[in-house]
Amino acid sequence: MFINNNLKMHVLTASVFMALTTAAHAENSYRIGITQNNVGVDSYQTTYERAFVEAAEAAGNVDIVVLDAGGDVARQIGQMQDLVQQQVDAIIIWPTNGQAVIPAIRQAYNAGIPVVVTNSKIAEAGLDFISAFSGPDNVQQGILSAEMMCDALEGDGQIVQISGQPGYTTAMERAAGFEQRLAEICPGVELMETQPGNWNRERAQRVMEDFLTKYDRIDGVYSGDDNMGVGALNAAKGAGRAEEIIFIGATNFAVGYDAIQRGEYYGSIYQSPVDDAEAALQTALDVLAGEEVAKMNFFETPKITAENLEEFDRPVF
Repeated sequence: MFINNNLKMHVLTASVFMALTTAAHAENSYRIGITQNNVGVDSYQTTYERAFVEAAEAAGNVDIVVLDAGGDVARQIGQMQDLVQQQVDAIIIWPTNGQAVIPAIRQAYNAGIPVVVTNSKIAEAGLDFISAFSGPDNVQQGILSAEMMCDALEGDGQIVQISGQPGYTTAMERAAGFEQRLAEICPGVELMETQPGNWNRERAQRVMEDFLTKYDRIDGVYSGDDNMGVGALNAAKGAGRAEEIIFIGATNFAVGYDAIQRGEYYGSIYQSPVDDAEAALQTALDVLAGEEVAKMNFFETPKITAENLEEFDRPVF
């Protein structure tokens, strides 16, 4: 059963209520709530939600309450409190802000409700209050992107970076991994400036337009995901400068995959929202079943370039 309600108060229909009361104490039957970051911001999160619902339906023993914070920290905190009041068996949270949500996670912890953080990690101060994290290793993704940039530029050049949403853990980790690794292996590549694209293609395009006006020479662009990376590519095309610039991103979107195939985009990091969603649900179920679960659970996210493109399916988002 899928209950989708972004309002603060969650109301069950009479039929659902009866189903829950009859199955409330059924062995291995669980009710799991999820509060997501911002489903409407990009197709990755939209695909994640659909895959999560499908995985729960396939499991057969899970009722879910699906909420979306719309990128609003205060709304997500309210949703966490609502799920605690509903006494769900477990909560999955895709945090809008890795620091600000810690008090709400602690409230769930104190209520005896296990919390699984999905996709984007919370700040270290909150790790004692969660059962597990499930998602990509974003620092490692930044490292891999830096290695691709160094290879593509052969150790020399001037680049700019379009990061994700400020304060968002994924954005900070990818940027940190990229910057640290690039400095280690490619001291001849200068990172001239970083500006946020907020995971939005149009915003990233405007940022890139500003970069192109400001800098006569740009050899490469690193974007925190392909949605922004293609925005940067579009800006460079409009300025007639795309052929002189290497474009590298993360979270390979379909538009990024196609751009790699056309030879316009050098490379990205392959990350499946379906794997992401399924891993989060399975981690929560493992926790509820009393299985031993590692605190940090990462799934594989390899490099993808023209050389190995055929090894990967075109993303569905």
